[in-house]
Amino acid sequence: MPKSTSGSSTSGPSGTSVKSAASARARPAARAKKAAPRGPASRSKADAKAVAGKVKPWSRAEIAEAFARWRAAMPEPKGELEYVNPFTLLVAGVLSAQATDTGVNKATRPLFAIADTPEKMLALGEDRLREAIKTIGLFRTKAKNVIALCERLLTEYGGAVPRDRAALESLPGVGRKTANVVLNIAFGEPTIAVDTHLFRVSNRTGLAPGKTPFAVETRLEKVVPAEFKLHAHHWLILHGRYICKAQRPLCERCVVSDLCHWPGKTVPVKAV
Repeated sequence: MPKSTSGSSTSGPSGTSVKSAASARARPAARAKKAAPRGPASRSKADAKAVAGKVKPWSRAEIAEAFARWRAAMPEPKGELEYVNPFTLLVAGVLSAQATDTGVNKATRPLFAIADTPEKMLALGEDRLREAIKTIGLFRTKAKNVIALCERLLTEYGGAVPRDRAALESLPGVGRKTANVVLNIAFGEPTIAVDTHLFRVSNRTGLAPGKTPFAVETRLEKVVPAEFKLHAHHWLILHGRYICKAQRPLCERCVVSDLCHWPGKTVPVKAV
């Protein structure tokens, strides 16, 4: 009969010591420890570790490889906010604060059909604008900002959207993220708009760890190769929205899972 005392060195029928056999049985369990814990509490701890800068940063070679894979998977990534011109893109960006792109698009489709210029938006008026966007969070404040933004565009920029970050950020309701979105999508500038999805991916993977969106953006500006910068924020946002999700990341579908250093992965973590 096999011995039950794991600390014994008594040989079994095959001549293998019980201690050796116990060690052999323990090895799969040890290997299993390399697989990331799957519970939400464990993922939260892993995210906190990543934001604290305790995840190994990617090397330049890993960064280039990751973006090459994202480009192969999505050659022409697109933002999901719907717009018809730079002005409507700017308005959509203002409305998207603390709201989903889907929710914003639902409200702006009929809105932009009748008000796609600053003049038309002012003619619509704050009351009717507020009614049009009432399904979006903070709609009262956002309606005021959009009307004030239109007035500024007409008085200071001839009704055109400025192609300048400082000018954009000076407009009511426009923050750095929205300014970067407009500069990138409307004007083709290689800016990087850091939203919650991009922030999560940059920290989890080791691509660009940072405690704030600005820290992540600054790091990305330094490490993303020039050939990938134009579409970088689209790849990262879409990856975070659909693959590297906050609550249940789909690591089994991730094209960079073998490169990712996040300890909360739902697939085995490769030794580094």
